[in-house]
Amino acid sequence: MKVSGMFRAAIPAMIASAAFTLAGCATMDSAWDSTKAMVSGSNVTLSGAEEVPPVTTSGSGSGTITVNDDKSVSGSVKITGFTATVAHIHIGERGKIGPVILPFTKGSDGSTFSAPAGAKLTDKQYEAYKAGNLYFNAHSAANKGGEVRGQLKP
Repeated sequence: MKVSGMFRAAIPAMIASAAFTLAGCATMDSAWDSTKAMVSGSNVTLSGAEEVPPVTTSGSGSGTITVNDDKSVSGSVKITGFTATVAHIHIGERGKIGPVILPFTKGSDGSTFSAPAGAKLTDKQYEAYKAGNLYFNAHSAANKGGEVRGQLKP
């Protein structure tokens, strides 16, 4: 019994040690980003099927957009499979098209779009966010109305 009690007491230290050992690995960074997104922000996954009307594309996107209680917005979305020209948050429920409310800034890599510094939602936009009625989409030269889209989840 004494050995199992000692083993049980050592488990937290072993887990912490493993986490620190793996922390430098690229896959661990990705896992941490995903975990952090689930805790502090909205995971957003973009596909052509979510566009209105749906778009057949090999393109996709994913990222984390955080909307805080003070209505400030931060985060970024990475686009893959096509060259995005612009990307932004719209107000609109699933299956509906709505106006742009927050343009995102295209990064130097050409595929990552980030919320501009100081970005903030209005009271009405924040209420729409809480109701699940904001979406993010990215446009291309071939699909000017949007190539991929995903609803933001509060």
